[in-house]
Amino acid sequence: MSEIVRRPTREVRVGDVRVGGDAPVVVQSMTNTDTTDVTATVQQVQALAEAGSEIVRVTVNTVEAAAAVPRIRERLDALGCRVPLVGDFHFNGHKLLTQEPACAEALAKYRINPGNIGRGSKRDEQFATLIELACRHGKPVRIGVNWGSLDAALAARMMDENARLPEPLDPEVVMRRAMVASALESAKKAEELGLAGDRIVLSCKMSRVQDLIAVYRDLSAQSDYPLHLGLTEAGMGTKGIVASTAALAVLLQEGIGDTIRVSLTPEPGGDRTQEVRVAQEILQAMGLRAFAPQVTACPGCGRTTSTVFQELAQAIERYLRNQMPLWRSRYPGVETMQVAVMGCVVNGPGESKHANIGISLPGTGEVPVAPVYVDGEKTVTLKGERIAEDFQAIVEDYVQRRYGH
Repeated sequence: MSEIVRRPTREVRVGDVRVGGDAPVVVQSMTNTDTTDVTATVQQVQALAEAGSEIVRVTVNTVEAAAAVPRIRERLDALGCRVPLVGDFHFNGHKLLTQEPACAEALAKYRINPGNIGRGSKRDEQFATLIELACRHGKPVRIGVNWGSLDAALAARMMDENARLPEPLDPEVVMRRAMVASALESAKKAEELGLAGDRIVLSCKMSRVQDLIAVYRDLSAQSDYPLHLGLTEAGMGTKGIVASTAALAVLLQEGIGDTIRVSLTPEPGGDRTQEVRVAQEILQAMGLRAFAPQVTACPGCGRTTSTVFQELAQAIERYLRNQMPLWRSRYPGVETMQVAVMGCVVNGPGESKHANIGISLPGTGEVPVAPVYVDGEKTVTLKGERIAEDFQAIVEDYVQRRYGH
């Protein structure tokens, strides 16, 4: 497979996190708590950070929410959680950042939407206020255009221009171009107002896969700003995961994208950190980054009527992910480890030999033993009721020997 060559971009600093340039693609997430609930927001930010989110965005929609941000930052710092916080502003960001300078200072980046900053002359004035505040506090800005809230005046202007052409373009093409134009015009205006080019990140979020791919290809070809990728309103469950993966994988393969977020709709009471894990798995599957050891497991067939290998694969994957917060600092490189948990003799021994550690469990009618392979060599054969515990102990011992200082 050919190596992915990322497009050259400027580098932007978001707190201590590098975005763009030669930095790795960054995983972002967003809270869904009421920001005024400091305790709940701190808990969710910490959970997202522990799951691997390198930047976390919070809603700042009221004076009370803006006033809560410095307290959230203080509580996180006291817990040793240094993840940068991004403020998500719509409609009234210019007022909130002006009224609450402590919020403006506590945030590592501001996210603004040029489609809902204001109308007419107020739009330019309020945009200028936001950019001046970013300059004053030394903060970068993500100019985030969204399909659902595109600048109506810009869209109408471009539609009128298109209608006057001898052969008008399809309206959807014009809307895509309007998305790109909104982002680039806003970035140019921000630089004219004094915001340095290395403090600008762009995004153009769409809710359909092909629209997102087309827009980001155009945006990438016309600028060298770092780009934040994400399919907006991706949806719930497998639909959201599949759609986000389909869109982001194409762009990442083409070297487009410097930060990503997977905008999943969680089930009621669901785990918000799922969006972080999916983003990590996309990047790891693409070979762009490694976050946790990967488990190879067969899908099962008529040869594997037992569920033992499924249960073992699930237990080992859960064990590896749970261990990563401890292993990350203690065992550098462990995130690249490959583990195979296979269910029968067809591919079991072969896959196990290709992994760092592999186990080939017996299929239906096979001898009830499980050979274990370490770095391609058969080392031991497990059997009995404690195969799972014994294999986990082998994995733990291998991590200490292979990745320990």
